Amino acid sequence: MPVEIMSDLPRQNCVTRFAPSPNGPLHLGHALSAFMNADMARENQGRFLLRIEDIDQTRCTPQFEQDIYDDLSWLGLTWEQPVRRQSQHFDDYRLALEKLVAMDLAYPAFLTRGEVKAIVKASEAGGTPWPRDPDGGALYPDSDKQRSSAERQSRLEANALFAWRLNMKNAIAQLDEPLFWDEFGSGQHQTIKADPAQWGDVVLSRSDAPSSYHLSVVVDDALQGITDVVRGMDLYHATAIHRLLQQLLSLPAPRYHHHRLILGNDGRKLSKSQGSTGLATLRAAGKTPSDIHRLVGL
Repeated sequence: MPVEIMSDLPRQNCVTRFAPSPNGPLHLGHALSAFMNADMARENQGRFLLRIEDIDQTRCTPQFEQDIYDDLSWLGLTWEQPVRRQSQHFDDYRLALEKLVAMDLAYPAFLTRGEVKAIVKASEAGGTPWPRDPDGGALYPDSDKQRSSAERQSRLEANALFAWRLNMKNAIAQLDEPLFWDEFGSGQHQTIKADPAQWGDVVLSRSDAPSSYHLSVVVDDALQGITDVVRGMDLYHATAIHRLLQQLLSLPAPRYHHHRLILGNDGRKLSKSQGSTGLATLRAAGKTPSDIHRLVGL
């Protein structure tokens, strides 16, 4: 499995992007990804973009967004203006969702998180393991897909809360051939077979969010002309979902470069809750941008 970006292959018209969510402070892992995106664009006379992924309006704040700008500027990074903020482009994601609905590839899912947990628990209590995605999450049950049209319409007319989910079986049936993606994270070009089925019926939008990460990221990458997606290995397997959505929506497929993760003392990937690795905390402690380069292994 690829773990690092070392490729010296030429990138004509290279466009990269760093796309953090303003829901907490940036940490060393973010710094590594931002450096790598900026470096690839500079070394190939390309463009480096900054995207603010603020779909989640309950957790994302203007202060965290400003902190992102401050941290990246301190690191010496510059990016093209204007910055794309997802909260200003909900119509783009709505149009993509409507296309999938019109193709009968999405359905309203009414089960609450509690109901899903209860179904999974009952199944496993009876000795039947519940299928799980690569991140360990339980796949969504088939209950909503099995509802009659009348029952589904009745719930919609009653204004029941629901999420739109991708009908994975129907979506895969649309494909004429297997999906692959071009991976360069190991320094060599690898053709990786995508297996989106292992994710089940992924969320496309929720009642409290107009788009999911998976839907918005493929739409944004296409609209911004991203040629090279440089991101951490934690999103390696999710690339299968993105390739499927790109195919269904007739969007171009960028090249992918999945890089190593910065791990904490517990051996787990860093999170925004780990303040000791926050860039603002390190800056306040007297660290310099050169120190950050060293700490992330560059």
